Amino acid sequence: MSATSASAPTSTPERILRRLDWKVIRRLDGALEGDYSTLFYGAGVDLSDLREYQPQDDIRHVDWNVTARMNRLHVRRYMEDRELTTWFLVDLSRSMRFGPAERLKLEVLIDFVATMARLLTRGGNRVGAIMYETHAIRVVPPRAGQNQVLRLIRDLLRDSGPASRTPTDLGKMLHAALGVVKRRSLVFLVSDFISEPGWEKAVSLLSRRHELIAVRLWDPQETRLPSAGFIYMEDAETGEQLPVDTGDPKFREAFRALAERRERTIKESLTRAGVDLYSVSTEDDLVRAIIRMAMLRKIRRR
Repeated sequence: MSATSASAPTSTPERILRRLDWKVIRRLDGALEGDYSTLFYGAGVDLSDLREYQPQDDIRHVDWNVTARMNRLHVRRYMEDRELTTWFLVDLSRSMRFGPAERLKLEVLIDFVATMARLLTRGGNRVGAIMYETHAIRVVPPRAGQNQVLRLIRDLLRDSGPASRTPTDLGKMLHAALGVVKRRSLVFLVSDFISEPGWEKAVSLLSRRHELIAVRLWDPQETRLPSAGFIYMEDAETGEQLPVDTGDPKFREAFRALAERRERTIKESLTRAGVDLYSVSTEDDLVRAIIRMAMLRKIRRR
């Protein structure tokens, strides 16, 4: 259950991109060196050859067919492609409209996707998106250039009408991605992961085909409750309301334990699928969050 939140941001795509260019991307250029695609992309896209497995190799690159024939572990080696295609799988469900009035999770999502798209397209790479709402899935085919970044922002801001009062099912978006994204790509899955169960198998299949990075957006109010007496809490997904006594310490502790259990389940599911998970809070500085993500990627690749 989550509290009712404010509406989506109303700024124009041009203003958002101009703000990000000045306040985020300039700072990232000063802090990160080299091609941004190599910071976030791990394996490359074109199959180069096969060789026997070595201890430092990524187990996800094992070719099980060749291994069975040779009776020894073999891994696939890839060559970096000059033009990288990046897909953003973005969760636009109602729970993303939660957070402090000045910075909803949806606004963090827009800033993150726009920033990464801007960084990648400057190098000539193409970016596309699959956008999930509970009543629809929209696909933005990958293209390069600043106009594509503006189109992504415009689609993220678009009001597509009244949202369905049904729980989020991330599995629908992930299965759509399995059908749409054919060539090996860099894929960012950006969501709060407040979803019906069953998406775990689809994310595992997607991670075998692509370089998949999960970015979990969250707000501290989702993990702790203030002592504010009796209030009505509303489920952002279904609209169901429930009166609760936030002045009860046992209730607040149960709420915190439930949030921790949900976070632990998400981490375990993504770890089993071989997917790196990074969390970004509505209170985080986006520049520091992206730098932290890039540095962790470097360490894990080593």
